[in-house]
Amino acid sequence: MTHETPVRTAAAPGLLSPAYLWTTIGSITLIFLGAFESLAVTTIMPTISRELDGEALYSLAFSGTLAAGVVGMVVAGGWADRRGPSRPLVAAMTVFVVGLVLSGTATDMFVFIGGRLLQGLGSGAIIVALYVVVARIYPAPLHPRIFGAFAAAWVLPSLIGPPVAGVVADTISWHWVFLGVGVLVLIAAAAIVPALRQLRSMPAAPGEPGSRWAVVWAIVVAVAVVSIGLGGESGASWSWVIVAVAFVVVVLAVRPLLPRGTLVARPGLPATVLLRGAVAAAFFSTEVYLPYLLNEVYDLPSAVSGLILTVGALSWASGSALQSRFGARMSHSRTVRIGATIVFVGIVVQLLTALFLLSPFVAAAGWLLAGGGMGLVFPRISTLVLSHSTERDQGFNSAAMTIADSTASATSIAFAGLLLAAFGAVSGGGFVAAFALAAVLGLAAVPIAFRVRD
Repeated sequence: MTHETPVRTAAAPGLLSPAYLWTTIGSITLIFLGAFESLAVTTIMPTISRELDGEALYSLAFSGTLAAGVVGMVVAGGWADRRGPSRPLVAAMTVFVVGLVLSGTATDMFVFIGGRLLQGLGSGAIIVALYVVVARIYPAPLHPRIFGAFAAAWVLPSLIGPPVAGVVADTISWHWVFLGVGVLVLIAAAAIVPALRQLRSMPAAPGEPGSRWAVVWAIVVAVAVVSIGLGGESGASWSWVIVAVAFVVVVLAVRPLLPRGTLVARPGLPATVLLRGAVAAAFFSTEVYLPYLLNEVYDLPSAVSGLILTVGALSWASGSALQSRFGARMSHSRTVRIGATIVFVGIVVQLLTALFLLSPFVAAAGWLLAGGGMGLVFPRISTLVLSHSTERDQGFNSAAMTIADSTASATSIAFAGLLLAAFGAVSGGGFVAAFALAAVLGLAAVPIAFRVRD
């Protein structure tokens, strides 16, 4: 009688295996710090604008940063395709830190805004460069997991960012919010050095030459995005004209920055990129005004109404973790279809809440759904974009995905703001109109999701 010794198969390497450990730590830390800085600024901006006498430039501190990010995405994407992601990532981190130092030492609002523009330029480039790092370093089966980790890296800042920033601003100075993040970015950069060395040792692939006009188009998009944001907040009678013209400019200028067929949802990569923009526009235009609804109509304190964002963030993280566990057992296309549908249902709940003045607990339940849907959709979209890319166009496609996200979100938020101003916030009619717009965008995302291909 013979006994066969069972053969043990080596476990597949994970994100924290020795080959990927420091790259994983550095990358997730950079995402975490970017999220922390973004949420912290939202908390302390009223203090900054009062101290620097810059109330008139309040919105520019946000819209300008978002717009500069579009330029950073395009520059980093083209650079990564031509030379690999190591150089653009180092340059992006440097620009981001310089922006933090500039804002952190500012004694004038214009200097502070200048620092914010550099932060946007650097953060936009960091995101795109990190996507290319993922494509070059990690094997495809790990992509859903690392992108799920990126999504989860936004959760902790949503919990601790606002209170920590508030405590630092109140007890020390708001300057140290920026300076402290700058120091931490340098530490994260040190953690990712091994990955940069590995990338530099890899043979260079001939990248796409790219369009010489790409950066010009990105600047045009950025200016139009700022115009949409400023027009949406002005509340003047001519705001609709400014936003409409700026919207047309965005659509025309963004076309060369996206894969061909994106705006008509051509199946495959174009539909995937468009889906990113559609779900982002629907979700974030709801998220911006949801605490406002609870505060203005339900008369809940800001601290309480803001908790609904924490609900969405935790749900997003849970959805991200769930999709990473699915792995190859559930196809990317099926996952994004389910996720997009859940996001739409969650936004419809907010519309019904505003329309019929339902309980805030109903709104929280709906936002729990919407956040979970985003957790399913976002990591798989990132994975799909890389799966449709080669080393020649990983940077361009990653940039296109984040550009679709940023421009669609900014545009939808501005239009929602115009609807809120037109129908009024006190009566609740403005929120109904704003959430109706978000629901239409969410509904449009569902058929787009069915044009996504693995």
